[in-house]
Amino acid sequence: MDRMGRMGLAALALGAMFSPALADGLARPVRVAPVHFEEREQKVTITGEVAARVETDLSFRVSGRITGWFVDVGAAVAEGQVLARIDPEEQQADVEAAEAGVRAADAQLRLARTNFDRQTSLLKDGISTRRDFDDAETALRTAEGSREAAIAQRDTAKEVLSYTELRAPAAGIITARLAETGQVVQAAQTMFTLADNGPRDAVFEVYESLFFARPSEEGVVIALLSDDRVRTAGTVREVSPTIDTATGTVRVKVTMEKTPPEMTLGASVVGIGALAPRRVAVVPWQALSSGLDGKPALWIVDREKSTVSLRPVDIASFETGEVLVAGGVEEGESYVADGTKLLRPGQTITAMEGAAR
Repeated sequence: MDRMGRMGLAALALGAMFSPALADGLARPVRVAPVHFEEREQKVTITGEVAARVETDLSFRVSGRITGWFVDVGAAVAEGQVLARIDPEEQQADVEAAEAGVRAADAQLRLARTNFDRQTSLLKDGISTRRDFDDAETALRTAEGSREAAIAQRDTAKEVLSYTELRAPAAGIITARLAETGQVVQAAQTMFTLADNGPRDAVFEVYESLFFARPSEEGVVIALLSDDRVRTAGTVREVSPTIDTATGTVRVKVTMEKTPPEMTLGASVVGIGALAPRRVAVVPWQALSSGLDGKPALWIVDREKSTVSLRPVDIASFETGEVLVAGGVEEGESYVADGTKLLRPGQTITAMEGAAR
């Protein structure tokens, strides 16, 4: 037989060796286990941070040029402390003009009162007329009203002058600063963000899918990420009505019943909650395969024929070293717990009992 003939026979032999007909006759040793459903309470752990329940954006109530700022991010401030100041020249001029208006109104009032007193005396002596008396009384009342208006205008000007100093409305910590010396700012433009020293919240970004699960209890355990021995209880206080389009999460604020000293502002914490118990089958992660459509599946064992078939399953959750299956299999069915890599539908197997190792 020539060389080409020998090569052809070798190719036919190799093809027969790896043909499906012959391969099906090779029983694959696998480890199988029965499907067993149980009630499992699922724990949910989410990372968040400690935030002040009240955070206030602080701004000047008048426009102007900043002449100085006196606190930076992280500074603890007291109520009434000056945080920044703008040039008060314009407001000071308004106060001086208003004070001049008060002095002029005082002079007009003194003149009107003197004239009224004279007309009163003349009317008693019968020298003046009732008309002159009434005119003097009207002038007096007008002068009194003008003085009150001038005083109100002066007080308003002084209050506006006080707006050139930005003061802390409460004791807290500065978490943001946007003020710079020489910067021209408009009224209501945010300069600082103040975190109030009052109650603290734990803020979490929660995936939307968790809202469809029923919790087993209302409370949430909050633990410090760097030391899980530091713990406290909390309750959900606020759920954002909108979903973050970038992350697909919903912001949830949890009120802490007691805030441990270690849980400082901005500290990373872990929120631990529990979902209501569900009937699931616990299978090892090695048993999970991918179906033709890319969905999770298990290799189900036909005990009579000693063959396997791939069946899609519904996954409740993935946990460390195991998968919780919610549906797609029945109690008592057998599945391949380990040794799934070389299997295909209809494959003959040699079953070894026991969970995956």
